[in-house]
Amino acid sequence: MSTTRYLLILPLMAVVAYMAVVGLLYFSQRTLLFPGAGAAPVAEQARWGESVHVKTPDGEMLQGLYSQGDSDKPCVLLFFGNGDRVDNYAFLAQALAAHRIGLLAISYRGYPGSTGSPSEQGLLTDGIAAFNWLSAHDGSEIVVMGRSLGTGVAVNTAAQRPAAGVILVSPYLSVLSVAQRHYPYLPVQLLLKDPFRSDLNIGKVRQPKLFLHGRLDDSIPLSSGQALYEIAPEPKRMVIYDGAGHNDIFNDGMVGDVIRFVEALEGNRPRSRHESEGEDHSGGSASNP
Repeated sequence: MSTTRYLLILPLMAVVAYMAVVGLLYFSQRTLLFPGAGAAPVAEQARWGESVHVKTPDGEMLQGLYSQGDSDKPCVLLFFGNGDRVDNYAFLAQALAAHRIGLLAISYRGYPGSTGSPSEQGLLTDGIAAFNWLSAHDGSEIVVMGRSLGTGVAVNTAAQRPAAGVILVSPYLSVLSVAQRHYPYLPVQLLLKDPFRSDLNIGKVRQPKLFLHGRLDDSIPLSSGQALYEIAPEPKRMVIYDGAGHNDIFNDGMVGDVIRFVEALEGNRPRSRHESEGEDHSGGSASNP
């Protein structure tokens, strides 16, 4: 093959290879976004809580683990990250139970113990169904808590249901913005099926909000969590943990921050201006994002 002909074919080969990568990512994106789906079921006798089942309005059955607290204490509704499981939260359930606070952790559709296949709309539907179930079965005020991917579910749920408060652990402005950061060479906005636009929903979340983020997070950068914090309405507070990344953010200090936030909400006690507007730190540093 002549050099001239090779030079003409080379750009075409590059285009074909690029399109192949784009096609592969497009068709495998939900496998990448929901890596915890389809794993082994949750045991009926798990390490914590009672196994419960929540029916969604579109006919799916979700498994969850539920630890009931005192009726005069708020109950936490947890939406976990994309590769997580409900039975991984015995440490949180036990810490909350020591303060007589309940916990419901729900397994999204397609995740261990639940029917269906995950999608953004599906997970948002699951969040509302879980809140409705807990409201009917517990009777306590509900604090919605999301971690990583689950922060999008938490924001949407709190925007549509009367949660007493919202806790967002490693939140993002949107999955779209995070994907654009990780894949800057791809037309992500055209390809992404599940953008999880928390930036479009956070303005509806008027309840007290606690943002928790690790400064060393390389999965969902702190800048993304700060951007969501900046556009969130008051009351709000952000805690930044200097030594924490994405998967090591949970420790005794962070769980303590969660418990203090939940207990401050008891009886819908109004928060002070200092609590509402301040930014604090626990094992980290505070700065105005």
